[in-house]
Amino acid sequence: MRAGVTVGVLAALVSSGCGMRPAENRAVADSKVGQAQQGGLTLAVADGLASVRELAPGSLVLWGNAPAFTARVEVGAQAPADWLLTVRNAMPGAVLVAEEEGGAPLAQEALPQALPTVKVWRVALRPGATVRLSVAPPDSESREPFRFLALADVQEALPRVGDIYARMRREDAARFILFAGDLTESGTRDELTEFQERLEAGSRIPLYATLGNHETFTRDAAEYHALVGRGSQSFVFKGVRFSVVDSSNGTLDPGVEAQLDGWLASSRDGTHVVAMHVPPQDPVGLRGGGFASRGEAAGLVGKMARAGVDLTLYGHIHSYYSFVNAGIPAFISGGGGAIPETFDGVGRHYLSVEVSADGGLHQAALVRVD
Repeated sequence: MRAGVTVGVLAALVSSGCGMRPAENRAVADSKVGQAQQGGLTLAVADGLASVRELAPGSLVLWGNAPAFTARVEVGAQAPADWLLTVRNAMPGAVLVAEEEGGAPLAQEALPQALPTVKVWRVALRPGATVRLSVAPPDSESREPFRFLALADVQEALPRVGDIYARMRREDAARFILFAGDLTESGTRDELTEFQERLEAGSRIPLYATLGNHETFTRDAAEYHALVGRGSQSFVFKGVRFSVVDSSNGTLDPGVEAQLDGWLASSRDGTHVVAMHVPPQDPVGLRGGGFASRGEAAGLVGKMARAGVDLTLYGHIHSYYSFVNAGIPAFISGGGGAIPETFDGVGRHYLSVEVSADGGLHQAALVRVD
């Protein structure tokens, strides 16, 4: 299909029964994340930045996949007035702004929780109203420098991932973890549920992910979309844009690349971090760890360079590499615990990265876990 094809066209092709490549199916699945209708509510999370884990009369549970997100809610005439809104994988300092169209604030109460990344509010929703819900930390629109952590490739080390979270807890200033794919070995519901439970128990900060090739092993990432969210998405935090794209097949689907084009254009004059699982180019060249097409890889890297991308982050190769790609600082950080490239001498690790809206990349440091 041509590069300009849209997700809407892809959805129409699926509904008509036309055969599609797996990456196209995932792009269509992305477009449906954050949308649900049940319990008297019709819900749409802007840009799919949170997945709907539960929607029943009086209860809405979301899994956040960005530091800040908004949702539009249409409240049915027969819907209950009292609701519990639960956001898992939330920023520890996140607050809720709930208001009807026109700006009338809604009555709400924050309920205490034992886990720092789980937030629960009791909210009064008027039947028949249209409501805007916004969840974000108070400083989400400031422009001061901040730190995040980058990680990829946990896979079969899922039962041992607690040591990484223990080391990350020492990073007092870190705001979130950006994960470049392969959370689990097979992408099953049980594995992804275990990943999320271990994350909530072990980490004081949320984790925002893109999928890896291992997430596609089970029904082409259907469980990932249901439990985590989109494979390709973009969000802005403190003036810095973060875009993650699904490269799990060693290529970008045309629909995904069209979305990336828009994200690149929107941040051409600002700080932009791009992450994906399979890197366009293998910096060693011996493992076949990059894109299947060298032409596509060169074109993608050149496109990001022309758009002024400040940092690229990758996984898939279970080692650590720091290099420069068409002038862009690039890092492969596949040290989440999957079988390591032992001859490299690099064990489990993650990156500690500092960026700012006005200063771009300040630093990216390797942190060894063992």
